Order: sequence, then C-alpha cells, then structure tokens
Amino acid sequence: MKVIRYALYALIGLVVLAVAAVAIAVAVINPNDYKPQIEAAVEKQTNLDLILEGDIGWSFIPLGLELNKVEATLEGERFVALEQLIAQIDFWSLIAMSPQVNTFVLNGLDAHFEVNEQGEGNWARIMAEKPASAEEPEKADTTEVPAASEETAETSEGGEALNFNVENVEISNARVHYNDLSTGQSVVLEDFSVMASNITLGSEFPLDIQFKVETAQPKLAVDGSISAKLKANQALNEFTMSGLKAVFDMNGEPFGGKSVTAELSGSLAANLEDETASLSDFTASLANLKLSTNLNVKGFGDKPALDGNVTISEFSLKKLLSNLGQPAIETADPDVLKAIALSTNLGGKPGTVALSDLKITLDDTKFNGNGSYTLSNGGLMFNLQGDKLNADRYLPPASEEDAAAAPESKEESSTAGTASANQPETDLLPLETLRSLLLDIKFGLGELIVSNLTINEIKASTTAKDGLLKVDEFSGKLYYGTFGANVTIDARTDNPKWNIRSDVNNVQTLPLLTQLAEVDMLSGGANLKLAVNTNGNRISALRNNAKGEINFNLAEGEFRKMNLTRMACQGIALVNQEQLSTSNWGTTTPFNDMRGTLKINGNTLNNTELVAALAGMRLEGDGTVDLEQSKLDYEVGLRIVGDVHSDQACRTTEYVQNVVIPVECRGNFAEDSAGLCSFDGSRFRDTLKDIAANAARAKAKEKVDEVKQKAKDKVDEKLKEKLGEEGSKVKDALKGLFN
Repeated sequence: MKVIRYALYALIGLVVLAVAAVAIAVAVINPNDYKPQIEAAVEKQTNLDLILEGDIGWSFIPLGLELNKVEATLEGERFVALEQLIAQIDFWSLIAMSPQVNTFVLNGLDAHFEVNEQGEGNWARIMAEKPASAEEPEKADTTEVPAASEETAETSEGGEALNFNVENVEISNARVHYNDLSTGQSVVLEDFSVMASNITLGSEFPLDIQFKVETAQPKLAVDGSISAKLKANQALNEFTMSGLKAVFDMNGEPFGGKSVTAELSGSLAANLEDETASLSDFTASLANLKLSTNLNVKGFGDKPALDGNVTISEFSLKKLLSNLGQPAIETADPDVLKAIALSTNLGGKPGTVALSDLKITLDDTKFNGNGSYTLSNGGLMFNLQGDKLNADRYLPPASEEDAAAAPESKEESSTAGTASANQPETDLLPLETLRSLLLDIKFGLGELIVSNLTINEIKASTTAKDGLLKVDEFSGKLYYGTFGANVTIDARTDNPKWNIRSDVNNVQTLPLLTQLAEVDMLSGGANLKLAVNTNGNRISALRNNAKGEINFNLAEGEFRKMNLTRMACQGIALVNQEQLSTSNWGTTTPFNDMRGTLKINGNTLNNTELVAALAGMRLEGDGTVDLEQSKLDYEVGLRIVGDVHSDQACRTTEYVQNVVIPVECRGNFAEDSAGLCSFDGSRFRDTLKDIAANAARAKAKEKVDEVKQKAKDKVDEKLKEKLGEEGSKVKDALKGLFN
C-alpha cells in the first residue's frame, strides 16, 4: 500500500511540476520573439510566404492562443489572410478529462482558391516539391502492437463518455474566393459568420449562420441566413435540429433579374446507429410555391422505408413563372394554370416509395389515385382517375397574326405545305429512355375535350418493359358511339415498329368530322375496324411505311353539301331529251348501308369496294385518298335501279334502267368539301352507249312484237274463213304459241 501511495504522490508531483513549468513558460517566454523562426520554418517546408504582422499571445488560465494579422502568399499572390484567431481552453477541464473551450474566435478570414487553365488548383502547390535525390521515407514500423487486455477494453467501452463543452464560437467577416480559369466560373462567399454558444454534447444549443454568395456563370447572388437549435449526443451518432428557419434571398440571371425568396423551416432528427431520420412540420417554399411534409425514414441503404405525407399547397403556375422571372405560358383560356395542388401519403415496403390517397388538382379538374416507385429498378406504377378536362383551354391561343397569315388560295396553301415539309423533323420517341422504362399505368377520365372533340368514359392502360411499350387499352364513348384501340411499340431497335388496332361502333361522323377538321360532308353512324402496321420514329416515316386496311360501313346517313339525285336526274333528262322542272333539289343525299374497304399504302388510301343504297339508285365507286395532300380522287357511278325522282324528265324508262350515271369527286377535302363532286361528262359517253344499246334492244323487241302480231292476225283471218267455227277453236288453241 505504501508503494501505491508513494507512486500517487510522485504522479501528483509530476503534474504539479508540469503545470508550474507551463505557467513559468507562459510568463517568461514571449512568442513574438520567435516570429522569424516560425516564418522561416513555414517557407522552408512549403511554397507559402508567411507574414506574422500582428502580435502572438498566449495565456495559461485559460490556456489559449491568440494570433493577429496573419497572411500567407503563394507565388506572390495572397492565398489566405486572417485578422484575428483566438482559441482558449480551460486548463483545469483538461486535467479533469472534461475539456471546455471557453472561446473560439475567427475574424477576417480571407482565402483565395484558383484553378488554372489546365484544371490544377493552387492549393495543390502549397507543399514544396522534394528534390529527385531525396531519400525514400523510412518504412513504417511494422512492429506488432500488443493487443489491449480484456480489462482495458472493458474499461474503454464501459467508461464514461467524454464531456465536451464550448462556451462560445464566433466566426465573422469571413471571405472565400474561388476562380476556375478552365471554365470561367467564379464564386465568392463573403460576410460569412457563424455564432454558437453553450455547445455541450447531450444538450441543445443555438446556431446562427449568415452569408452571401455570388457566382459568375450564371450571374447569381444569394443572401442567406440560417438559425436553428442543434443537439448531438456524446457518441456523436444521434442529432436533432429544431426551430429551423432558413431564408435565401436570390436574384440574377436565372430569375430574369428578379428577386426571389426561398425559405425552409421545421425540425429534423437522425440516428446513425439505428439508420432512422425524420422531418417534422417541415416546409419549403419558393416564391408562391409551398411544400410541406412529415416524413420518417428507416434505413439509409438502397432500400429505405418511408412513412409520412407530402402536400403542395394550391398555387398559380402562371404567377410562379412570373415571380421567377420566367417566360409566361400563353393559353387559349387565360384563367387556367392558376389553381394547382397535390397531396399524398407516403409509405410502402422497404425500397419502394408508395403513394396512397393521391390527390391532384388542375384548375377545375380533380384526379385521385395511387402509385409507387421502386428504387432498385426504377419501376413506376400509377392508377389515376380524373373527372373532366378541357385540354383545348391549355393550348396556345390563336394569334391575329396567324389568322392574317393563313393561306387564302390553293397555291398559297401548297406553298405553305411545302415550306412546312422542308422544316427539319425531330424524333418522336426518346428510344434510350423508353428502353429503360418499367411502367404499369392505368388512367381514367370522365370527360375529355381535345381538338373540339368530346370523349367520355376514357380508360387507358399502358405497360413498358425492356423497350416494349403496350397501350393495352384505350377506349371511350365518342358522339353516341364507342371506340377501342390498342397499340404496341417495339423500340428495341433504332427503327421502332408500330402495331395499331382499333374498333369504332356507331360513332356519328357529322359532329366528329365537323369539330375535328371542320369537314361537314358526311353524316351517319360509322362502324370501322382498323389494322395498321408501320415503322419509324418520325411522322414522315410512319406515314410512308404504313400498311394495313380499314373496313367501314355507315348504316344510315347522308352526303352533305351535294345532291347526287340531282346529278343522276341531269343524266336521265338528257336521255329523255327533256328539261328538269324541279328547282329545289336540297343539299343532301340520304343513303343506306354505305360500306367499303380502304387499303392503306403509305400516305395513300385505296378504295375499290365503295357501295351504298340511295333512293332508286345504287352508288358504286372506287378511288384514292391522299392524306399528305388532303385530296380525293374518286370515280363514282349512280346505277339506276328504280324510280329516282318525281320530276317527269327524270322518269325511269326502260332505256335508263340499270345504266350508270357517272359522278366524279376530286379535290382538296380540307378546303372545299362542297365542290368535290360533280356530274362526269367525260364518262357519260359510255353511259350513252349503254342507253343506246337498251334503246336498240327495246326497238328490236317492238319490231318482233309487231311482226308477231301481224302474223297472228293473218292466221286468225285465214282460219276464220276456212274453218269457220272450228277455226275459232284452233285459234284459241294457238294463242299460246304467239304469246
């Protein structure tokens, strides 16, 4: 026991001697006397030129160091300068293994970092290069260090954690310059200050930060302030931040010269050991855009689990763009894009971000649904249902200049079309992006108005995987009828393949064509089946490579702005060599069961089986439709099969029975649908031949009948003379022969 007591006395004596030695050194030694030696040592070991212009001071209680007016230059230019540095530590707290920093002050820091044209930073040139003949550094001592004893390990793990305290930290008037000559970018951080006090592990302490940042490319200035209360445990693996208030005032080129304010607030917490983090009552705002969330995260690896909610408060996109100094979005309806909002709950299994109770507001349109995003493979799933949307309201408005510049003649229209065709095309699909997509999207909409079309009860289902995109369903109700379609796009090669199939049932063509293309030449309930295959990634290629067919029929309808009955009667009146007396023919031609098949060959639709039943006529025809030029080229025949019209000159005689009255339909159906069809005089010569043949047959029949009658009368007369009463009986018996 005496040995231990004496050893303890010796240890205390050594500590007292050490303290006394430090106290005597502080009192006796003046560090300013060693400035030349310190400067020389720095210059010898580095490329820096150190200038200690101010005083160096130190103290014993508290144990501290103070530097004033320090500057270091690199290759003749200032690298770093410092107005004042004060670092004070309570000496007795070190003895008690509970270090306490009384004060840390850093004032007037000015640092310059520069990257030259070759991409080399000046800080890489601080250390002096060693001469080539310099000896190799000695190998590290590989002597094994004895493992700590189990008792020591247990003491280390079970001992009390280090108690660290800082009374005051003050960084003020700091300035950092960064200049990159290889890119032309420069950044200046100035008026940087940090204030913190009573920093103790395990206890909450305040933190305030102020700064200004300016960049050259683009020109941007940020004036920021951050205040919060921080807390860290003694193991430094658990942190909290409460009362966060961060404000960033920004202006410059990205905002069109306008000033914009961004703000952050809320509370944060993180546990590195448990791999958990949370945001509580967290809000982020930019101009009039505000996001708020409460979010919990478990797992910092590639499969975090989320739980919480996110809300974007209703905002005006047009106002946001104006606040951010961005170009305005011009829309046909100036009152759209003024009420946008989003809210959703977050959850899902680890590695998946699941959205539930998803609500999206777009002006007067409401969407509800759910979705998910898988972090490992980028898989995206959405199921969204909306009520009604008028997409035409969001289109760019038609300007007066556009209306004034519209072509007024076919020549001008052709010229405009050629100019448009000469404009460079762009790809429709980003193929690389499409190949990486993993999608499963279902979408529904109660009503959609687009290009003046009103579509109801829309259902759409889309999947994408490994470059194969499938629209498995796209259906809805359209003008008293229904439609359904499916599309497959194979983008696994640079020449994507398209497969399109569609069924349309009883869709009324008049409102459809009128509102879609302002073409009102046809009415009736359309039924059609479409099957088209094509390939390419540009509109011109898709048109040129299209192959397929369209089978269609209209059960009951009418041709509008054309009267085929009048055209037929004109031909019949010519045959009858009479003048039509009817003046009011009307502007439509009713028909029953018009059907046909359109063979698709690039931009051309070939129709060889067009038939329709009209009053007293049968429409027969064939022709082509040029989609690129919006032109028709049809030869139509009106076959007379019955009474066509009550006009006497249009009476159906045996001469015109079953002949064809020719009609031609040619022209641009997008410009002049009323003037497309007319009587075809050039083909009427063939009709006249048929009429002449009918007339010849009729006259021949008359001659035969006349000869028969004369022969019959002569036989009757002779028999009557010779046979008398018996002859009459024979005559009656022979009647059937001549009849």
